[in-house]
Amino acid sequence: MALTATLYHFDVALSHVDRGVYEQLAIKAACHPSESQEFLLTRVLAYCLEYEEGIAFSKGGISDAEEPAITLRDLTGAWRSWIEVGAPDAARLHLASKASPRVAVYTHKEPRLLLRAYEGQRIHKADRIALHAFDREFLASLGERLDRRNTWTLSVTDGTIYLDVAGETLNSTPVRFRIP
Repeated sequence: MALTATLYHFDVALSHVDRGVYEQLAIKAACHPSESQEFLLTRVLAYCLEYEEGIAFSKGGISDAEEPAITLRDLTGAWRSWIEVGAPDAARLHLASKASPRVAVYTHKEPRLLLRAYEGQRIHKADRIALHAFDREFLASLGERLDRRNTWTLSVTDGTIYLDVAGETLNSTPVRFRIP
């Protein structure tokens, strides 16, 4: 019998002061059996941090070779941003950078290992790709509070995330790297 995805609901009051984005989001995210809890949380946080009109989780799920975990398209369907989650390989980033005017990676993995893996690899416009690394302790602490239905108040000020979960505030500043 095949394992099925577990559906999580996130009601997020988003105040992204740095970008001037203030929204109430109702996010449904399926956690696939092959997906870790850290990956799921990174994917949901990336969605919130990148939120603007036209954002969506990939229809094909996390294993879609043609699309990233999160897509951002304009009203005509043209790419605006290709947002990867986890540890995409150099070939995938090369493809992404050719397909979309903007590429971002959000990871829960050790960023220096990713950067080392990209060294010497051919990646189109690699210097324009931003790699955002979440603190593993922050994700672990958030994971301890994860329920099937979640209510978050997420604020971003000066690059720092303040996340209120059930009356408790967690904070973290994702580290941004440039791909060489």
